[in-house]
Amino acid sequence: MTPVSAEAGSAIDASDALPAGDVPLEKIATETYVPLAKPSLIGLSRAEIAEKLGSIGVAPAQRKMRTQQIWHWMYVRGVQTFAEMSSISKGMREDLEKHFTVARPEVVVEQISNDGTRKWLLRLPSGTAGEKAHEVECVYIPETDRGTLCVSSQVGCTLNCSFCHTGTQRLVRNLTAGEIVGQIMVARDRLNDWANRETPDGNRRVTNIVMMGMGEPLYNFDAVRDALLIVSDNEGIGISRRRITLSTSGVVPNIKRTGEEIGVMLAISLHAVRDELRNELVPLNKKYPLEELMQACRDYPGASNARRITFEYVMLKGVNDSLDDAKLLVKMLKGIHAKINLIPFNPWPGTRYECSDWDQIEKFSEYIFNAGYSSPVRTPRGRDILAACGQLKSETEKLSARERQALRAMAMTD
Repeated sequence: MTPVSAEAGSAIDASDALPAGDVPLEKIATETYVPLAKPSLIGLSRAEIAEKLGSIGVAPAQRKMRTQQIWHWMYVRGVQTFAEMSSISKGMREDLEKHFTVARPEVVVEQISNDGTRKWLLRLPSGTAGEKAHEVECVYIPETDRGTLCVSSQVGCTLNCSFCHTGTQRLVRNLTAGEIVGQIMVARDRLNDWANRETPDGNRRVTNIVMMGMGEPLYNFDAVRDALLIVSDNEGIGISRRRITLSTSGVVPNIKRTGEEIGVMLAISLHAVRDELRNELVPLNKKYPLEELMQACRDYPGASNARRITFEYVMLKGVNDSLDDAKLLVKMLKGIHAKINLIPFNPWPGTRYECSDWDQIEKFSEYIFNAGYSSPVRTPRGRDILAACGQLKSETEKLSARERQALRAMAMTD
């Protein structure tokens, strides 16, 4: 077992956690990533790939060209072995095979819903001999005009949000950029969605990415940034930054960096409009209260009416669903280019919360809509496979219905 430590590369040290009664605001990672003896080139920047090529004797004059060839084969063609890279000499392919891989996470379980929703349990290889591999999930939700993939950023989660099942897990470690990109590559593999392959209507299956699987992306900022820059690269996977949404519970110092260094769409897990309540629902609020969070949203680089910030709001009966809450929400978002997603809460074993009554959700939504904000209420997809989630044997909790609803809502455009 690797030493107890916060994951290297986190932009904010989890050891800065502040007490919140008996519940810490943030958890400490119990493990760090141990590099594999034969690493994958997936997730490396062009400069890092060139450096790897230099380490196995590729001449400096050839590195840029070879890097671009490898990049194309990995991210445009989606090959899974170096042997498939036919534009590279056989000798170099053999050298690459000796030292590196283009391996993705292993698919342990795939579930396919009647409505086309797919969920993959993915196993991440361990660099420590004899250590059990870690597992994460990603979910694919097809729509008539898009296909959205929900991607994880951590094994477990840094935070302790009281209404969130994932928040009950320990934080094991951050994912690497390669493990994040690898989830998207697995989805394209399973959906036969690479440029040199035929899809039923000629369109790509994975068109949108949301960083709202397991974990808090902004506590793994460097890896998430590096991964999303690869995903949005026009010479590779090529998913537009306007089709990538990063969801955060409000790690204020890294919100501005997200806009400046990644440039993707932003979603805020809000869920309350009063600090005292949000302190309970999202304990991180004690560190970064609503006033600071809202100012960070107002200052978010690139925000506009065409690039609105999404505010996720889980509807909890008798907790945050009154018309007074709706009025405060509208008042609080003044001056922010915003869209509000209302998410019916789906109870999980042990939770003390209940879902708001549907009539109350509609009243809440109507008030927000009349104030000039888009306020969709989404229902979950893939109910038939959600029921089987607990049957999967892994150390990770499965994607909750709440997260599935929020994922689908965020993937929708007006």
